[in-house]
This record gives sequence, structure tokens and C-alpha cells, in this order.
Amino acid sequence: MSERVERGFFLFFFFLLLALKVRGSGYEKCDFFSGTWVLDESYPLYQPSTCPFIEREFRCEANGRPDLIYTHYRWHPLACNLLRFDGRDFLEKMRGKSIMFVGDSLSRNQWQSLTCLLHSAVPNSNYTLARVGDVSIFTFTEYRVKVMLDRNVYLVDVVKEKIGRVLKLDSIEGSKLWQGIDMLIFNTWHWWYRRGPTQPWDYIQVGNKILKDMDRMNAFEEALKTWAKWVDTNVDPTKVKVFFQGISPSHYNGSLWNEPSAKSCIRQKTPVSGLTYPGGLPPAVAVLKGVLGTIKKPVTLLDITTLSLLRKDGHPSIYGLGGAAGMDCSHWCLAGVPDTWNEILYNLI
Repeated sequence: MSERVERGFFLFFFFLLLALKVRGSGYEKCDFFSGTWVLDESYPLYQPSTCPFIEREFRCEANGRPDLIYTHYRWHPLACNLLRFDGRDFLEKMRGKSIMFVGDSLSRNQWQSLTCLLHSAVPNSNYTLARVGDVSIFTFTEYRVKVMLDRNVYLVDVVKEKIGRVLKLDSIEGSKLWQGIDMLIFNTWHWWYRRGPTQPWDYIQVGNKILKDMDRMNAFEEALKTWAKWVDTNVDPTKVKVFFQGISPSHYNGSLWNEPSAKSCIRQKTPVSGLTYPGGLPPAVAVLKGVLGTIKKPVTLLDITTLSLLRKDGHPSIYGLGGAAGMDCSHWCLAGVPDTWNEILYNLI
């Protein structure tokens, strides 16, 4: 065989192996966030009655919700299978470490879900639950694992000054609480469009400018940029894993899931069928992804928006904190959708 032919065979097999390697790596990296909801009678992963610390606003079954089919859905990614959440394995992986959720009540939703998932796996393991300021601390003493919640709805600071309460888009002093934590899961979104009595600030400050108000989406983006700078400046990726919860959606307008007669999520018993949500993604998703794309340190997006948009059936509706006088289509029942967020988190770590 001539030298030219031998070289040709060598190059052919080299590029063939390279192609197979690249192709293989593509299959190994699964998109956990693209898929469908399937009925699975082995779900939920825990019974809410065995988790005594679920807050009333998420305890839908105990509040009288008659249908429980919403607890029996499992998220199935298109190209792979999620490992079923294993609480003991999670605790062993995190032994001696700390986890902190930072954000609003959707972070509290996910925090309570994780504590229930872990408690149900080791029901006889001792735990403590304490609160220090705005931080709630759930500790599994046997494993020395702390699962914490820092209630911080904007991530940036709201400061009381002479003129009133000022939302400072470029100040992030609250980040002192995040130092020394092994895993951080951030979230902010639902409070950015609050107005009237529930708005917890009187002015917005950007740099040296004090404003009575501004475009709320722009304010959201500026706050995310401040948080992104904090991550790049303070996070050591060899010691700390950083996640962002993503945008958790609400369901108050049935037209967005092709059911115009529905004015809320009440009496919704099944997910939206298919892979995509008819109403599309909230604009905040693009803003969030744009800012995350500028961060130099590794931050993993828990891109839970689409899978949660499909779950119009998963909210408390009248079986939440407000009861029949309220309509909660923003938070999620437990057991329920946030368990899947944590199941994906488990698969990612």
C-alpha cells in the first residue's frame, strides 16, 4: 500500500473517530428543560401530610383541594430520563455543606419542597429549624447539611432614608449573607411590577439619580447586572455552585393556553399538552438570559419557565393562603411542580 493511501486511511479513521466523539458528547449533554409531563402513579415523591413544615399557602390538599391528579405528573425530558430524586444520596453529596435559596416567595416554594424531599427520605433523622433575621435555616444534624432561605425579593437593596424607602439598583449589601455558602440558588422577578400598597419602595436610585419610578423591566435588568457583577467579583467556582431559578410563571389568563373562558387557574386539572406554551415565554426570560450571558463565572440556569408554563393545574387557586376569597395562580401546591425543579437540580449536581 502506498504512503499516500495509508495516509488517506489514517485521516479517514481519525476524522471518523472525531465525529463520533463529538456526536457522542452531544447525546451525553441532555436538555432537562425540554420535554412533556406524563402521568406516573409512583409520584408524588412524598406525601404532604408527612411534611409538617409546609406553609399553609402551599398545602393545597389540607386546604380542601379535592382533586389530586396534579401530584401524579412526572417531567420527562425528550432526549433522556431524569434520575428520580434520591434524598439520601443528595444529603451524602452535600454532607457538611450549606445550600441557600435567595429570593422571593417562589424561592420559599422551592426551599420548602427541597426540605420535604429530604425529610421524607430520612424521616427519622434529627433536624432543626431556626430563623435569624430574614434567613430561615433548616439543618439535618446527622449530615451537617444546612438548607437555608434568604428572603430578598429584589436581590439589590431597599434602604430606608429621609425621603422614604429607596430601591437601589446598584447596591447589593445584602450579599454579605451569601458569603461562605457552598450552593446558591437565586431568584427575582415577581415583585418588579408591584404598585400601590404592596410596593415596598418609594423611590428608585440608579447611580446618583433618584427617580419616582422607571420602566420596571429596565429596573429588573439593572438589578440583575448588579447581581452579575457581584457573582463575577465574589464567587470562587472551585468552592461555590451558583444557580438561578429562572422565571416561574403565573396562570391568570386562559387565552394564553387556548382556553379563553378560563379567567384563572381554578378547576384546572391537567397540564397543557404538547412541548410549547401557546402564549409564549414571559419577556423577563430574554432579559434574564441576556444578563446571564455576560457573566464570566459559571452560573447554571434552572430554566424552569416552559415546563412550569405547561402546569396550569399546579397552583393553589382558592386552596392557598387566601382561601375562597383569594385566587393564587402564582405559587405552587406542595407536593407539586417545585419538586421537579429540585429533581432537575439533583440531576445537575
